[in-house]
Amino acid sequence: MMPLKVAQIGCGYFGRFQLAAWLRLAAKGEPVDFQGVADASPAYRDRIEMDFPGTTVHSSIEDLMAENAYDIIDVATPPQTHREIIEPLLGKATLIICQKPFCENLTEAQELTAAAARSGTQLVIHENFRFMPWFRKIREEIGAGRIGDVRQAYFRFRPGDGAGQDAYLSRQPYFRMMARFLIHETGIHYIDTFRFLFGEPDTVYADLRTENPVIAGEDAGFFILGYRNGMRAVFDANRTLDHSADNTRLTLGDFLVEGTEGSIRLDGNGRLFFRATGQTIEAPVSYTFSDRDFGGDCVYLFQKTICRHFSHNEPLETDAETYLSNIRIEEAIYRSADLNKLIEIL
Repeated sequence: MMPLKVAQIGCGYFGRFQLAAWLRLAAKGEPVDFQGVADASPAYRDRIEMDFPGTTVHSSIEDLMAENAYDIIDVATPPQTHREIIEPLLGKATLIICQKPFCENLTEAQELTAAAARSGTQLVIHENFRFMPWFRKIREEIGAGRIGDVRQAYFRFRPGDGAGQDAYLSRQPYFRMMARFLIHETGIHYIDTFRFLFGEPDTVYADLRTENPVIAGEDAGFFILGYRNGMRAVFDANRTLDHSADNTRLTLGDFLVEGTEGSIRLDGNGRLFFRATGQTIEAPVSYTFSDRDFGGDCVYLFQKTICRHFSHNEPLETDAETYLSNIRIEEAIYRSADLNKLIEIL
């Protein structure tokens, strides 16, 4: 097949992982012809030119779009800009990737999804956590029946990056101004990951709070997803606290999945352990991952599936229509926290 013409809009802290992944995919023989990146920040443009020499850099989306027709446009900008950037681009690319959070609310996301469908442009959300290698391996183990029927799952999110007066300033300072933060920006990853691992929940209960007063939104709390078969999945988060890990930003926390035949545990260094029911000894679960860039190289792994969608007709796991379920759950979480009650997910 002809190489895919790819362009990127935005190249801040996280966008740099995306740019690096596109260039590496091309270098490894995937059908990628990376055409250029646009960013309004002179400082970001200077860093791109320094760290990714030879990359074509534009100061505006208009300049980027004047250069070429694209197969893929990757939008890696802050969430409040997503609709205003993407809507005019619909129909001008075969596929557009939107960094999460996808829009500001469910109504906006539904409207943009419908507009994309009318335009003929495929719209996909850059949701990379489900591509973290440990989550892929856990799903494989669950699917093989190793732990029996899953009854309980508990993720303890402790990145340790949210304490103090300077919280988030070095990487993503806009975090500090987000009125909805922990769930809208971060918890959405785990909503999607829990759906990837366990299927569709029926109810949610949430309790959210703000620990660091320098930020606008919530940065701690928990939600519990309830399933029709009685299973429960818990997200227990506090961004001001850390966990035991050589790099607290590798897995961002610890995870325990318990079933009728045993349990699988993820530690902060990306290691997985299996314990059979009735046993006292944990055995390592054999798998490999690359400790590169972010989250076990999950950005690269996600973008590779986009390439394989074109080259091998592999399905898109996080297309916008499917992703709307995550946002419905997110909004139910906020309703639960506001009302202090269990909410049915519609």
